[in-house]
Amino acid sequence: MASKSIDNAFTAKAVRGAATDPTYAGALSFMRRKFSKSLKNVDAAVLGIPFDAAVSNRPGARFGPQAIRRASAIFDNDPQYPFSRDLFEKMAVIDYGDVLLDYGNHQKTPGMIEKEAAKIIASGAYLLGLGGDHFVTWPLLKAHAAKHGSLALVHFDAHQDTWDDDGKRIDHGSFVCRAVREGVIDPSHSIQIGIRTHAPEDFGIRILHGYEVEDLSAQTIADRILAHVGRKPCYLTFDIDCLDPAFAPGTGTPVAGGPSSAKMLSVLRKLGALDIRGSDIVEVAPAYDHADITAIAGATVAMYMLGLRAEKLATRT
Repeated sequence: MASKSIDNAFTAKAVRGAATDPTYAGALSFMRRKFSKSLKNVDAAVLGIPFDAAVSNRPGARFGPQAIRRASAIFDNDPQYPFSRDLFEKMAVIDYGDVLLDYGNHQKTPGMIEKEAAKIIASGAYLLGLGGDHFVTWPLLKAHAAKHGSLALVHFDAHQDTWDDDGKRIDHGSFVCRAVREGVIDPSHSIQIGIRTHAPEDFGIRILHGYEVEDLSAQTIADRILAHVGRKPCYLTFDIDCLDPAFAPGTGTPVAGGPSSAKMLSVLRKLGALDIRGSDIVEVAPAYDHADITAIAGATVAMYMLGLRAEKLATRT
């Protein structure tokens, strides 16, 4: 048993290397990564954002980070599929924990999220956010754009999230509108995948509608994303309701007619050429889930995001 670990999230002596906790036991961080507030020599940090006061339908995404962390325990093995590597052998990853938010003062929420995100980004670490409803992407985008400039948005979702915004709203359905108006994202290189609802504005953002995603292969979808974004630095956000409710019932605003988790994961796997500066997975609401279907899908999306980052780092060494 000397080579085995338990409670690796707290007992780990290093931020690299696989844990060997049983899948059914041990402290639950994201993929058993060490819980730490130290960003020294860290390649990527996972940040939970337990906020859902911006929802227009069912609440519950504040429990998303917990659910994703719990579901991610099954992925800490060697190697992670389909990347054929231990993602943590050379990539130092920590679980930074959650943003502390004041549940009674939502107007302070964006600034508190942005402040924590900016701290991680300033260290040079890649930031992977675990939501939370989709409003949390707004302060994350702001923090990334403050360092990298205007970004292309690669947005997997059933909704455009471009409803009118006065710059003060706490609304998960208008953050894209605000990001375009404030120059945080470049709509000419941005793309939305899986859209199955109407919004009054598209701001010139390229849309791959749900019916197109159904008809196209994963390779063709990926090729269209790569061609449209090009070499523009981008931010990747994945709303779990991009998936059909059959594959992600545990979300606040499910929309029928979406793609399978297998197809969208295949698309993500093919996006390694993108210059992704940060990413998040949002809108997992475990109260509506069944057998952790949605949490497992969300954790897998997050793992793929780290997998793409691990491959990118490998090409630089």
